Amino acid sequence: GFPMTVHPYVFFAGRAEEAIEFYRTAVGATVVMLMRNKESPEPHPPGMLPEGAGDKIMHATVRIGDSQVMFSDGMCDGKEQFKGFSLVLTVADDGDAERRFAALADGGKVTMPIGKAFFASRFGMCTDRFGVEWMVISGQQ
Repeated sequence: GFPMTVHPYVFFAGRAEEAIEFYRTAVGATVVMLMRNKESPEPHPPGMLPEGAGDKIMHATVRIGDSQVMFSDGMCDGKEQFKGFSLVLTVADDGDAERRFAALADGGKVTMPIGKAFFASRFGMCTDRFGVEWMVISGQQ
């Protein structure tokens, strides 16, 4: 049968394109599919989106490693709200963990510096420049 999956759907309130470019460099993200508001096969309800939001991203599917994350600009209201969850990036080796962590934290804030933990050879937590919380881990015990 069809495998059950869970994929994060992250709303960037108007900064999705900038986020995709950032994650392309930081974690090797690749765009699988992207549709802009102006490309929608059905019109948006009047007043749903601000004037000039046609070029904003209605939906994008982005591959990061073996995972898919979905992106959108949502209502393009400029109010990103990333609360109550973290994206966990698991990588093969400590060097990659350190590089990816530094890239994600660039322009953001380190919550827990990356280092050795009792459950992993590397673990760190940061909030990126968009306000998305990340945990980076390698060498899980």
